[in-house]
Amino acid sequence: MISRENIFQIFKYSIYVLLTANMYFFLEEEILAYPVRYPDGIEISKIYEGFAASIDTAAWLILLWLLELETYILDDDKITKSVKISLLAIKVFCYGFIVYSFFGYCANLIFFYANDALIQANNLCELVPNKWSYSVSINEYVPIDSVNCSQLSTSSNFIKFNDMQAIVDQNGLIEIIRLGWIDVINAGVWIVVVLIIEVNITLVEENKYLSLSSKISFLSKYLLYPILFFNAFYWGIKGDFIDFWDAALWLVAFIFIELNIIQWDEDKRTNENFTG
Repeated sequence: MISRENIFQIFKYSIYVLLTANMYFFLEEEILAYPVRYPDGIEISKIYEGFAASIDTAAWLILLWLLELETYILDDDKITKSVKISLLAIKVFCYGFIVYSFFGYCANLIFFYANDALIQANNLCELVPNKWSYSVSINEYVPIDSVNCSQLSTSSNFIKFNDMQAIVDQNGLIEIIRLGWIDVINAGVWIVVVLIIEVNITLVEENKYLSLSSKISFLSKYLLYPILFFNAFYWGIKGDFIDFWDAALWLVAFIFIELNIIQWDEDKRTNENFTG
């Protein structure tokens, strides 16, 4: 018979696998947006802007598996000095790309504020011969054709994105900017969350200031996680299922990491009491 612990672990690693699979959807979305967003090619210095979500997701996936390794898979006696140094080096590498991606989200948001010009037309169908694309969401562009031109927008005033053959109406731009802010806030809050986790890991490893660890965890649970839940909810009501699904999975995954740390702390206390 499969134990409850085994079922729990199967569920946990299923979440991790689903998150890993999500990498495909973000990469696909940014590859599809690339020809519209960067018709003349992308500068190396702007890769973080064009592929922020893919870079961010890849770094977070590596970090997630490292945290699982550190807080659950490896026994304490296996975490030697060389292992610690190796884990730290890889994590610093991941954090570098995570911060790099955060600035990519910021650059994206600034880009959407800096629109190029106002395009006036009785309707989108007048623009069909000029091969315009319409931004249906953040970083999602649909070529305007004779079939969809009357469905995408009923406005007669459109905003052209800088250096792009792409437009959006005023209401659409407002929604895109809101989603851009959600991306920036979400990325920033996750950086704070994972830094708190790193502090907790250090405190448990050193077996010091465990009451401080509890207080820090309290801050994370009741201040930071609600913001992340709100972001996931916002993506859900705006119909962006992939972002909603991904955000929900990440929340569950890091709850597992938090539970790992709690269990690890309890095991250390038990072992100390037993040896004492």
